[in-house]
Amino acid sequence: MTDTTDDIAEEISFQSFEDDCKLLGSLFHDVLQREVGSSFMEKIERIRILAQSALHLRLAGIEDTANLLEKQLTSEISKMPLEEALTLARAFTHSLNLMGIADTHHRMHKVINVTQLSRSCDDIFSQLLQSGISPDELYQTVCKQEVEIVLTAHPTQINRRTLQYKHVRIAHLLEYNSRSDLGHEDRETLIEDLVREITSLWQTDELRRQKPTPVDEARAGLNIVEQSLWKAVPHYLRRVSNSLKKFTGKPLPLTCTPIKFGSWMGGDRDGNPNVTAKVTKEVSLLSRWMAIDMYIREVDSLRFELSTDRCSDRFSRLADEILEKDSDRGQSNFLNQQNSSLPTQLPARAHLPSCIEYGDSQHPKFEISTTTGFMPPNLQKQNGQGSPKMDSKQTTDETQPGLTSRGSFSSTSQLLFQRKLFAESQVGRASFQKLLEPPPLKRAGMAPYRIVLGEVKDKLVKTRKLLELLLEGLPCEYDPMVSYETSEQLLEPLLLCYESLQSSGAGVLADGRLADLIRRVSTFGMVLVKLDLRQESGRHSEALNAITTYLDLGTYSEWDEEKKLDFLTKELKGKRPLVPPTIEVVPEVKEVLDTFRVAAEFGSESLGAYVISMASNASDVLAVELLQKDTRLAVTSEHGKPCPGGTLRVVPLFETVKDLRAAGSVIRKLLSIDWYREHIQKNHHGHQEVMVGYSDSGKDAGRFTAAWELYKAQEDVVAACNEFGIKVTLFHGRGGSIGRGGGPTYLAIQSQPPGSVMGTLRSTEQGEMVQAKFGIPQTAVRQLEIYTTAVLLATLKPPQPPREEKWRNLMEEISKISCQNYRSTVYENPEFISYFHEATPQAELGYLNIGSRPARRNSSTGIGHLRAIPWVFAWTQTRFVLPAWLGVGAGLKGVSEKGYADDIQEMYKEWPFFQSTIDLIEMVLAKADIPITKHYDEQLVSENRRGLGDMLRKELMTTEKYVLEITGREKLLESNKSLKKLIESRLPYLNAMNMLQVEVLKRLRCDEDNNKLRDALLITINGIAAGMRNTG
Repeated sequence: MTDTTDDIAEEISFQSFEDDCKLLGSLFHDVLQREVGSSFMEKIERIRILAQSALHLRLAGIEDTANLLEKQLTSEISKMPLEEALTLARAFTHSLNLMGIADTHHRMHKVINVTQLSRSCDDIFSQLLQSGISPDELYQTVCKQEVEIVLTAHPTQINRRTLQYKHVRIAHLLEYNSRSDLGHEDRETLIEDLVREITSLWQTDELRRQKPTPVDEARAGLNIVEQSLWKAVPHYLRRVSNSLKKFTGKPLPLTCTPIKFGSWMGGDRDGNPNVTAKVTKEVSLLSRWMAIDMYIREVDSLRFELSTDRCSDRFSRLADEILEKDSDRGQSNFLNQQNSSLPTQLPARAHLPSCIEYGDSQHPKFEISTTTGFMPPNLQKQNGQGSPKMDSKQTTDETQPGLTSRGSFSSTSQLLFQRKLFAESQVGRASFQKLLEPPPLKRAGMAPYRIVLGEVKDKLVKTRKLLELLLEGLPCEYDPMVSYETSEQLLEPLLLCYESLQSSGAGVLADGRLADLIRRVSTFGMVLVKLDLRQESGRHSEALNAITTYLDLGTYSEWDEEKKLDFLTKELKGKRPLVPPTIEVVPEVKEVLDTFRVAAEFGSESLGAYVISMASNASDVLAVELLQKDTRLAVTSEHGKPCPGGTLRVVPLFETVKDLRAAGSVIRKLLSIDWYREHIQKNHHGHQEVMVGYSDSGKDAGRFTAAWELYKAQEDVVAACNEFGIKVTLFHGRGGSIGRGGGPTYLAIQSQPPGSVMGTLRSTEQGEMVQAKFGIPQTAVRQLEIYTTAVLLATLKPPQPPREEKWRNLMEEISKISCQNYRSTVYENPEFISYFHEATPQAELGYLNIGSRPARRNSSTGIGHLRAIPWVFAWTQTRFVLPAWLGVGAGLKGVSEKGYADDIQEMYKEWPFFQSTIDLIEMVLAKADIPITKHYDEQLVSENRRGLGDMLRKELMTTEKYVLEITGREKLLESNKSLKKLIESRLPYLNAMNMLQVEVLKRLRCDEDNNKLRDALLITINGIAAGMRNTG
């Protein structure tokens, strides 16, 4: 498993890192002394010293003595009472987390203090200009770059959010401690603050006591945006702009955003029945609400800052118009920014369903539906005291609130009553708000920017109120005169402010907070992150089965591919809806159709892509296009106007080795269909997006074969799109661990096939990687910069392809042997599944409550239906990390023994893809630990299966031997001493945690209902994940 931030592993000062580890360790020791007493502290220290001594002896090659000390350590742990074992697990887990915090701080601190970092904009721009790229080409390529980082809720973030926040606070205190101007009193106060934070850590439950819901997961992702990315993005764009100006003479255009963000949190329903259409609607609205709320705060700060009266004539006229308009209405927007949370006077046609258009309204309504029995929570109590009761008939349609009911109410009086109560509950707030506002302005010349921004804030506040109505399930209608729908509407007055300041000699003000806000709006839009929808291809076939059966056309899934394509293409060309409104379907199919309804109601303004997992044919894509088109026709007919935004782009996800091999053919077939090609050119700017999956392909065939098949699939997809003159964006579904396609971002992008990164890229960031890379603004800025420079370099100076056909043939041979070795062990050995369950804590991982989705796609107990995350997670815990290397040694050995050793050494030196593949495997091997894996087998595995563990350890040693031969190194990570030292610094705690986990597993498997034992096990899992800096 790779460390979470290996992109910047060289950027650390070990002396200061060790000083901070000592400081935190000393403070934690004092806290423990107070919390658990001195006698138990002696036991903890004894365990640590035994583990450290054994480690040093083993590193020095004194194996026999190391074995004796490890046996003594095992004996002492086995005699520990349960309470002591639990406390020991907690102590070592917090120690590993504190070391991780120090590590994160020093990477961050180095970024702040180094003049020019490697892989920075300054570094890469300079390299490109020196290599012959013209300044203009460099400038245009950066400005046209389109990178999207997609945050996912994959269940690999093991720490509770409460603990994550505390870790961030400690990191900030360490940053403050590194200041040279701190006085004695300030430093004492800082130490007291650290003690408080560490004490709070110790007294906080480390374990999640219930599974998160999809909305909880989405909220956690949005918090990363609010706490870190919101601050990081302007700094990152300023850094890019300054470098561009330095090297090309032109800054980055103000509304240009090389990087944007997407999300799967609340949209990824593949194998997760908890993600419903209702959840997707709620999450999308919550994301919009949060964006508007943060813009309100920014505009408030900006109004305070822009007190200048210098402005252009055009801007002065605009301010006058606003004052005159307010005067005509008999009120000042500037004075009265905060009205009651709901309008006290009903708008026209309030008694009508919100989905029906009447009169002269020309603007789309952004609506959420509700059951008629709904009432805002803060009114339910009031309503119970003398309110009219609802007719019980009104509450029968509750299978899909928010989708089947269109927000209509049974009578005007019911809606009047609800709104009146809600409005009355806000009485007094508007009057109080007036006290907080500055006095009204009589003349625009006094503070024109405050007048214009006052109107901006007023519209934002009203937009937020509308979203609150939608979240409460009440009908409403957008009015563009008083609220915002699109980022373009919000940008217009902000850009006018910017232009006015620049033209009136106040450019220094324009380029501060105002420029940052404009860049935020350009990056985050009105939704913060656009939500992708993902569903498995089979679910769409089930929906079409229901439709074709209802229409007496037969069973869709039984048709061959050509018949499916003929039917789908014919229906896509038609102009009538396919699905009758009277159709009755099973709940699973209804959920699929409801999801498409959400896609139609929200459109591409709020949502990103529709991703089809397990895609294998062209019909999988056309099926989604048809269901999407059909639903949009139905919604348009109901509303009497077009759906908001455009259709979602449909993205096939090729995951298994078989599907990866067919990916190019599928794309060729799709693009050969006239309707589809014209649709791509008309609705998606001639751009096809294709996703490749790293997790399932790795579990299917082993990491090496998966890497090679992914490489070839990308080459073929790019070639297919080029044949039809269609641009392609590759979407990489990478996990955090190497076993699931993870690794340093820069290394990954630089090793893609030439031509596959042409200024565009999408990539997932999953689970614990989101917090590790983007949880702190300074590290987020650095990671965003690395994405930008890596994509830029891959675009302008693509990595070299295989130098000769012989290299490709050798890769095929290595891959073939590797895959055979992997599959013969994992899928064909009848003892393997039992060995896996005995030797790892896989069965117990479900108690962690770290994700909303099930660990398996169905109830089967085989490896094939186990998700890739628990598969990798379990092997990471035992330090075998088997998914990342199994089969690699056999493949390298096979070609070396055939006389190709020199060839593969040349491949390593000259072919970036092969080099990065081997380097990532080397990182994994450095974290594997043969004695620890043997200890798991000896204590937990049935005697008749231990031979399988011995065979796997021989495979591990073979892999290490041939990796070292290829790289020409004597020891693992010899060329990356920083990473090696970081790993070794954690081992005394990590080794002890593994031995403790083995003991707890032994006891738990004899006493499965013991909740304290279960807690102890889960804490060891947390600790080992902290030490390995990875989960799954």
